[in-house]
Amino acid sequence: MPPLFLDLAIILVTAGVITVVFKWLKQPLVLGYIVAGFFIGPYFPWFPAVKDAANVHVWSDIGIVFLMFALGLEFSIKKLKKVGATGAITALTELAIMFLIGSSLGRILGWDSMDCIFLGCMLSISSTTIIIKSFDDLKLKQQKFTSSVTAVLVVEDLIAVLLLVLLSTISVSRNFDGGELALSLVKLVFFLIVWFIFGIFLIPTFLRWMRRYMTEETLCVVAVGLCFMMVVFASYVGFSTALGAFVMGAILAETIEADVIHRVITPLKNLFGAVFFVSVGMLVDPEILVEYLVPILVIAAAVIIFKSSSATLGVILSGKPLRSAVQCGFCFCQIGEFSFIIAGLGLSFGVINSDIYPIIVSVSIVTTFVTPYMIKAANPFFSFVEPKLPVRLKEALEKYSNSAKQTSQKVSVRLFLKKQFSSILIYGVINTAIILLSYTLLKPFLNSFFVDEFGEPLFVGNLIGLVITLLAITPFVWAVAVRNVNRQKIRMLLESKEYSQAVVIPVLLLRYFLALFFIGLVIGQYIHLAVGFLIILVIFIALMVVFSRKTISFYQRIEDQFISNFNSRQAQQSFKIPTLLENNFYLERIPVTQYSPFAGRKLMETNFREDYGVNVVSIERAGIVHDLPSKDTLVMPGDRLSVMGNEDQISHLRTVLDVEPDMLIHDHSDNELNIYRLVVNDGSPFLGLTISESKFSQHYNAMIIAIERAGQQILNPRSYTKFMTDDVVWFVSPDELDIHKFTR
Repeated sequence: MPPLFLDLAIILVTAGVITVVFKWLKQPLVLGYIVAGFFIGPYFPWFPAVKDAANVHVWSDIGIVFLMFALGLEFSIKKLKKVGATGAITALTELAIMFLIGSSLGRILGWDSMDCIFLGCMLSISSTTIIIKSFDDLKLKQQKFTSSVTAVLVVEDLIAVLLLVLLSTISVSRNFDGGELALSLVKLVFFLIVWFIFGIFLIPTFLRWMRRYMTEETLCVVAVGLCFMMVVFASYVGFSTALGAFVMGAILAETIEADVIHRVITPLKNLFGAVFFVSVGMLVDPEILVEYLVPILVIAAAVIIFKSSSATLGVILSGKPLRSAVQCGFCFCQIGEFSFIIAGLGLSFGVINSDIYPIIVSVSIVTTFVTPYMIKAANPFFSFVEPKLPVRLKEALEKYSNSAKQTSQKVSVRLFLKKQFSSILIYGVINTAIILLSYTLLKPFLNSFFVDEFGEPLFVGNLIGLVITLLAITPFVWAVAVRNVNRQKIRMLLESKEYSQAVVIPVLLLRYFLALFFIGLVIGQYIHLAVGFLIILVIFIALMVVFSRKTISFYQRIEDQFISNFNSRQAQQSFKIPTLLENNFYLERIPVTQYSPFAGRKLMETNFREDYGVNVVSIERAGIVHDLPSKDTLVMPGDRLSVMGNEDQISHLRTVLDVEPDMLIHDHSDNELNIYRLVVNDGSPFLGLTISESKFSQHYNAMIIAIERAGQQILNPRSYTKFMTDDVVWFVSPDELDIHKFTR
C-alpha cells in the first residue's frame, strides 16, 4: 500500500478529532488544523507521524489552489475596479512601513544586511489563505469590508511576484536591477489583461453553450479543469500557481454559473485546504521555538502590532471611514506562504542565514493563531477607542473620508486622455497577444508544413501566415487607431483650450503610429520588412477602406459579446443601484435555509423592512425570479431573496435567513409512530365501507398503510377500497390506541 494512504488517514482522522474539539470550544477551525499538524508532525514523537512529507506537500499545494480559486469566485473584477485604489494605497503603505520595520528589526537582532532585506520583504506580505479561511470560520465573507481586504490581498500577491524577481536579481548580482523589475511588471500587467479579456470573451460563451447538457457533476469537472489549466499556464509564464487559480476564479465569478460552481467545489476546497493547514502545523519545531524564542516573539509582536497598524493607516489614507479601516487593518496581522517562498529563495541562493527559515515558520504559526482573534477584536476595539478620540481628530477623519467619496468634476482633456490610453493599452495588448501566438505557434507550423526538397521553408507558408495574422488583428488594429475617437468632441477640445493641441494631436498621432507599428511587426516576422512593408501596407489600407464597414461591424460584434459576457451575472439582478447610492446600499442574494424562522411565513409577517431595514426586491425559486413579490408571498426553504440595504442591515438579516443547524445530523432513532394490526370480522363496524366512508383517519388520527387480503398485500390502498371479512389492516398512529374498540 502506498504510504500516502496511511498519511491521509492519519491527517484527516487527527484533523477531524481536533477540529471537533475546537468547534466545541468555539475556536476557529484553522487553529485546530494547525494543532493537528503539530501532533502528527516529525517533532511530536508520541503520536503516529506522516511518512511521505513530499506527497503531503503536493496535496497542500492543491489546497492553496482551491482556496485561491474559491476566493476568486467570491470576488469580482467590477469590485476590484471599485476598491482598486483602496487595495493599492493600503498595500503600498503596508509594504513601505513593514519593510522598514523588518529591516530595522534585523539590524537590532544583529543580522547581516541581506538577512535584513529579506526579513523586511517577508514581513510585508500577508497570508491570503489564512485570512480567507478565517472569514469562512467567522462567517464574514459577505461583510462589505471584506471586498477591500480582498483587493489589498490581490495587490500584495502581485507585489510579491515582483519582489521575487527583485530579490532574485539582488541575490545574484548584489545590485538592484530596475530594468528587470520594470520588465517583470510589464509582463505581469500584459498577461493579466490577456487572461481577463480572452477569459471573459471565451469562457462564459463556452459555458452558455454547455448549459443544457450540464449537471452539477460535469460543471464541477469543467470548473476544476479550467482552474488547473490556468494554474499550469500561470506557472509556465513564470507566475505563482495561486495567482493563476485566483484569475480563473475571478473570470468565472462574472458568469451566472458562479454560485453553483462555488457550491460544488466547496467540499474540495475544505478537504484540500485542511491538508494545507495541517501541513503548516507539521512545521512547528518546539526546539526552534525554545532556541529562538526571543527573536520569534519580537518579530511576531512587530507583525501583529505594526502590520495591522500600517494596514489601518493605508485604508484611512484611501478614504475609508475609521470603522472600516480598523476592520480591514486588523485582518493583516500575519505572514504566510509567500514569506516561506521568499525565505526559501534566499536559502537557495545562499544569501541568508539558514536559521531564518524556521524562525519565519514559527512567526507564521504564532501570527496565524492570533489572526481570528484579531479579526473578532476589530469591532470591540473600535467601540472602545472611538469615544476616547479627540473631537477634532474624528472631525478631520470624517471630513477626509467624505472628501474622498466626492467625485470632483474632471476636465474634458483628462477624460479624453483616460479613454485614449485605456484603448491603447487594452487593444495594444490584444494585438501583441495575437502576434505572439502567430509567431510562436502558427509560423513554426507553416514553416514545417510548406518546405522544399531541401527542407527549407517556402515563401508560400510565410505568405499564408502573414495573411491569417493580418486578418486576425484587423479589427483590433482598427480599434487601436480610431476606437473612442469622436471627431466632434476632438474639434470642441481643440477649440476650447489653448494647450489642447499639444495634448490631443500627439495622442492621436501615437494611436496611428501604433496601428502602423503592429502591421509592420507582423510583416517583419514573416517576410523582409523593407520588401514587404510597402506592398502589404498598400494592399492592407485598400482592404481597410473597402471593407471598413465589415471590419467595424465584426469588431462591434466581438465587443458586444464581451460586454454581454462581462455583465451576464450582474444582468441577473432585478435592477442596478444608482451610482450615487452605491456607497450606502447594495443588492445581495441570501438563501433561505430550512432552519430559518421565516421559512413558511408570508412576507407581510416577516417585517423585514420594519425590523431589519431592508427591502425584498425579488425571490428566486426553482430557477424562476419573481420580481417585487406581493406581501402575501410565502418565503419557502430554498428561496434566494434579493434584498437591498446597507452592510449592517444585510448582515443582520443574513443571520436569520441563512441559518445553519445546531447539529448537522439529528438522531431520530426513537419511533414516534405506533403501528397496529386490525382484523376485520363479521361484526366490525368497518365491514362493507370504503376507507373514505369509514373516516378512519379523522376518527382515530391514524393512517392505513396496507391491507392483507386472501394472501395478497395491498400497499397504500386507495380511498375507495372496501373493507372485507378477514382483511388484516395495518395502520400507524402517534397515539396510544386501544385496538379492542375497533372491533366493537
